[in-house]
Amino acid sequence: MNKDQSSGKKKQSFTIIKDDSVDGHGGYGAGSISLENMSSVIVDPNEDTAYVDMDAMHARSDIERRVKYVQDKSEVPDPKQYWIVWVTVEKSETGPYYAGVGACELLVDRPNKRAFKSMAEHVTNMEKSLKGKIIVDRMDDHSKTLLRNFLQDFDESMWNNSTDELKQALAT
Repeated sequence: MNKDQSSGKKKQSFTIIKDDSVDGHGGYGAGSISLENMSSVIVDPNEDTAYVDMDAMHARSDIERRVKYVQDKSEVPDPKQYWIVWVTVEKSETGPYYAGVGACELLVDRPNKRAFKSMAEHVTNMEKSLKGKIIVDRMDDHSKTLLRNFLQDFDESMWNNSTDELKQALAT
């Protein structure tokens, strides 16, 4: 057991591209989408934080648990806004870089145990992130700044290798 495990802290890491499991054999799994190079980042503008939470890949992050999801935003009486950001990492000649980013809103009212998120938006933005698209237009400037600072601090070389489109989209 290492020091991080004994203290109960989760180590933050991005999933970087692994070997392609469907490398042309055409058998089982051919045509399936691999999420091996995608990570989920939670941006919490209420607490001025951003962090990797891989449990969000299966809607099991701490902020998503123990609430009832409703179909209408108005049914969440006192919401706190969060962003789940789907970040895809690719490799180029210069090294790994943030290739796709898809931000999705999540509204949570913990005291009333209610939450709202658009599953269609999450699925669409995950797919767009995998395809190298940058979707952050709905984020407020403060949340964009938190995300930009997190990505830069997490791995400056990945940030430097990233596209100008991403850097401009997160400029405030």
